[in-house]
Amino acid sequence: MEIVVKEELKAYIDPLTADEHEALERSILAEGCRDALVLWNDVLVDGHNRFGICQKHGLPFQTVQNTRFQSMDDVHLWMIEQHLGRRSVSDFQRGVLALRKRDILAERHRAEQALLQQESDGEIAEAPSAGDEDSPPWAPAPKVSRADMAREARLSSSQVGMIERIHKQAAPELVEAVKTGVISISAAAAVADLPEEEQRAAAVGGKDELKQAAKRVREAKRKPRKPVQEVLATAEADFEADPSREAEIAEALEALGEGPAELRQRVIALTLENDALRKQLAELRAANG
Repeated sequence: MEIVVKEELKAYIDPLTADEHEALERSILAEGCRDALVLWNDVLVDGHNRFGICQKHGLPFQTVQNTRFQSMDDVHLWMIEQHLGRRSVSDFQRGVLALRKRDILAERHRAEQALLQQESDGEIAEAPSAGDEDSPPWAPAPKVSRADMAREARLSSSQVGMIERIHKQAAPELVEAVKTGVISISAAAAVADLPEEEQRAAAVGGKDELKQAAKRVREAKRKPRKPVQEVLATAEADFEADPSREAEIAEALEALGEGPAELRQRVIALTLENDALRKQLAELRAANG
């Protein structure tokens, strides 16, 4: 049987690095192609690197059919799930794969809702048969939250959020810098907020320029700290701080010898604010109880 290699599937997952490909080639030359290639009819789904190496050296290989696939989206979902479980996949790659899975499931969910609406409006006399092209060939698609994606990709929700920002906003040069480890995910998410030309310029400038660009974005977003006296005035005005409580805190800090005067004043202000918030919380609980 002639095996069909679709470039769409070959490029769907980030390729191996040169070192990884050389290591795989050495392993196959020494031990043979131990794992079977996965096919969907005659289309190669999994094992593109192994297939290429075996062809290059004239080595035998085995194939196995996956009979569960009914659409190319089924193939994509299966590929994503396979790669999410591999240790060699980077955090950024896992995040991108999780986002792709969410988009596929979201599109399926929209298709299901559209079909249900057509049935409700009487546009479809009866439910389509399993062979009908308009009939979704899949189980009902679940809604996927960011927490679900993070759990499957073994990332935090904040990491998934940053990867999503990079995926949507980053210039190709910045994405490549993340993939190759030149810049961290958090720094790249910051740089992705810049105009595309500035992102490109920073990426061309290399690691140091990317770090500086991320620093500039973060500093621009950082809220300026209020002067101590303004914080104290706000606390007194908004929270009706008890002067005796303020004196109590100051005496405790003096006894401990805690820091310079300005630091002690800030601790006092923050403690007063915390007291007021605790009081408000207690009042809310009492009102709702």
